[in-house]
Amino acid sequence: MKTSTSILALAAAAISFTLAGCDRPVVVAAPATVAVPVPVAVPGPAGPTGATGAPGSTGSTGSTGSTGSTGSTGMPGNDGMKGDTGKTGDSTTVIITPPAPKQ
Repeated sequence: MKTSTSILALAAAAISFTLAGCDRPVVVAAPATVAVPVPVAVPGPAGPTGATGAPGSTGSTGSTGSTGSTGSTGMPGNDGMKGDTGKTGDSTTVIITPPAPKQ
């Protein structure tokens, strides 16, 4: 169908070019193309809902982490300075008072 239409179109073009020098206008009637009806797909109604799937299995438990290493021992502290020697008592008198009586 397409080849016969294109042959007719070429023939009409050739005639119009050939007769272009004439004083009279030339009308060439080309056959109308036949439209072929194309079937249109129409969706049907929705189908029923599918069944629910079974639940998945539970994952495995993770392994226990490794224990951390022990920290290093701290350095020992420095020794304190020795105090000065006290004065010798020349004429110091020490008075001891007895505690007050309980009432």
